[in-house]
Amino acid sequence: MRISPVTSFLSATFAVAVTSLPTINVSQGQLQGMISPYRSGATVYRGIPFAAPPTGDLRWKAPQAASSWVGVLNATTFGPQCAQMAGGPASIFGNGLSTSSEDCLTLNVWTPTYNSTSDLTSKKLPVYVWIFGGRFSGGSGDVKTYDGSGLAIKDVIVVTLNYRLGAFGFLAHPELSAESGHNSSGNYGILDQQFALKWVQDNIASFGGNPNQVVVGGQSAGSASALDVMYSGLTDGLVHGVIAESGARASRDPLTGALATSHREKSAAEAEGVSYLKTTLNVSSIAAARNVSVDTLMRSGMESDTTFDGTVYANLSGAFMNPPLFRPVIDGYVLPYSYGKCLGSNKHLDVPVLTGNNKDESGASPTTDFSVANYTADFSKMFQNYSAEFLSLYPPGNDSSAGSQANEFYRDLSRTSTWEWAAELTAGGAKSNVYTYYFTHTPPENSAAGAYHGSELWYTFNNIPYAAYDNATWTTEDYAIAETMSNYWVNFIKTGNPNGGNLTTWTPSNKNTTSTMWLGNSWGENELTPSDAKRVFLLKWLNGLYQW
Repeated sequence: MRISPVTSFLSATFAVAVTSLPTINVSQGQLQGMISPYRSGATVYRGIPFAAPPTGDLRWKAPQAASSWVGVLNATTFGPQCAQMAGGPASIFGNGLSTSSEDCLTLNVWTPTYNSTSDLTSKKLPVYVWIFGGRFSGGSGDVKTYDGSGLAIKDVIVVTLNYRLGAFGFLAHPELSAESGHNSSGNYGILDQQFALKWVQDNIASFGGNPNQVVVGGQSAGSASALDVMYSGLTDGLVHGVIAESGARASRDPLTGALATSHREKSAAEAEGVSYLKTTLNVSSIAAARNVSVDTLMRSGMESDTTFDGTVYANLSGAFMNPPLFRPVIDGYVLPYSYGKCLGSNKHLDVPVLTGNNKDESGASPTTDFSVANYTADFSKMFQNYSAEFLSLYPPGNDSSAGSQANEFYRDLSRTSTWEWAAELTAGGAKSNVYTYYFTHTPPENSAAGAYHGSELWYTFNNIPYAAYDNATWTTEDYAIAETMSNYWVNFIKTGNPNGGNLTTWTPSNKNTTSTMWLGNSWGENELTPSDAKRVFLLKWLNGLYQW
């Protein structure tokens, strides 16, 4: 009989219990954790199975309940990462593992270090469930950047989780839809995330957590996943707030289709699945595909879609890259509606949302380089009938300044698009507040990249002393920014409102405002664009585009 990695991992971790810490009772059995190696005021419980291994006949099926265990699980080792190619997001941000497996559905919990068992019953702390990013093809819950110790010492319980990636998590196929009982397929990674949230509802009180104050958050594909929790028809009662870092953009923004926020329609996803089995796996049925090796699936699960091939966005400056092929599906069950329809008809959870963008992402970069000729050609192609107005508002100047103008456009678009998403949400009938932001600070560990995609994470998790690259030289300013950023996040996790204490006031975004909160190098509300004319132009242009 094949011994799965999690099975082997569990066998190895029934070692001598950490008797100085309270024993935790969860639905599958008892477990004990360890004091965080980074913060003595935090305790971590690693590698807790929240679902059965999705292997064999359970490959491409909804997650099933995890088996119970006998004795006390010594939860001091992270579980395996979900199957993915080496060198992906998990390795970029730093982690404790070098291998991955199909058998990977575990989660990790960070709490304050309690003095006694009675603390567990008396505490009702807010819970932050974090979903990692990585274009739905890489990443893991053990990445040091997401270490929960820095928030646990601020009385927040942090949960990170693994979910199926690539073809393992997002293959759609007519046979899979037929066997599902819901005529749907392709969202197994999303179902894993929801199953983990259900586990949190059932078990987090045992860690001193409050199941009635659970906020789900994520960055990049994790941001899209957190938003999909809100968009899904299956998540009522599971979460009470959403944090989406680099993700929520207007439903008509072409970057909504380029980034991990994109989705596939069911018919297209199923057709892609049929082609994938025939052409890539060289099999003719799902039964045969379930016998294909993990290595084969892992190596063939990083394809890109052809969303922008043949469109005006193809071959531009790199902002409009094709999204990953294996990504969520509007299947009528897990995700019933397209994003635009979901927002416009209020077919989503009505919970507070905190969302925003970084200065140097989504087309903007400190090293953006354009000649006047290329700038004019690219943006004239992109804006078509609007190109004259665009070029008058964002004139390239000369070869030295054209790149700066491109950056200004992409940064204006990010701020305006996320504000428009908030306006769409509230216009559709949502009552809860949306708080939008724009992060501007450059971390010292990679200063040439500016405030790059994911750079805010060091600060929002309050973990720069231990989670970043070894050669980073953090300044007193960085520590102060981490304190302020994490306090905003903690306030939101606790109350659904980032404001409190001595923090600069952060007002909600809606159709009656034209500002967003600037964070990092400065703190406070600022206009979406340098001029009203630019904001009006961007909204007019967006309004005429395809709605995702």
